[in-house]
Amino acid sequence: MIIEVGNVLVSMDVFTEKFCCDLNACKGECCIEGDAGAPVLFDEIADIEESTEIVWNQLSAAAQAVIDKQGVVYNDRDGDLVTSIVNGKDCVFTCYKDLNIGDETVKNCCLCALESAFREGKSTFCKPISCSLYPIREKKLSNGLIGLNYHKWAICKDAVKKGQELNLPVYKFLKEPLTRRFGEEWYKELETVGEELKEQGLI
Repeated sequence: MIIEVGNVLVSMDVFTEKFCCDLNACKGECCIEGDAGAPVLFDEIADIEESTEIVWNQLSAAAQAVIDKQGVVYNDRDGDLVTSIVNGKDCVFTCYKDLNIGDETVKNCCLCALESAFREGKSTFCKPISCSLYPIREKKLSNGLIGLNYHKWAICKDAVKKGQELNLPVYKFLKEPLTRRFGEEWYKELETVGEELKEQGLI
């Protein structure tokens, strides 16, 4: 079932599936797994390049070498713009830090250098919107609409478990990035749709 919200087609899974990232369990594995970088919008390239100067010293020597050679993005085998990667999988913006989460310290957690700089107030750009929206994947459709689908990935099993424990639907977990991507009015409409589906017993 597909729900149309504005000019966006939203998969029913976005309302029904539960999700909440659990860095204690996964330690940011999504940044270092896969065979291509994160999808990037053309309009994001300049911001990424500017932010790269800020986080340069946090990047590995291998990542710096890749960026020096091909830049911060490249075209993958499907012709899509994605972030550059190291050794065929690791995003060049990967960095490792000990992270305090509540009363626990997660050792050697894989984080995004771009997002870390943003959270520390050193940059105005957080990270590619595709990263912020995960586990939602965005796709431009031939009719000019945008499709949002829930993407299942085995490494996120702990996020699914935590989301189920908290009873947190994907669209509520991603309120901030969805609002950043589509605007406050659009997200309010999405919430209204979610409430209507709940009243109808569909979620």
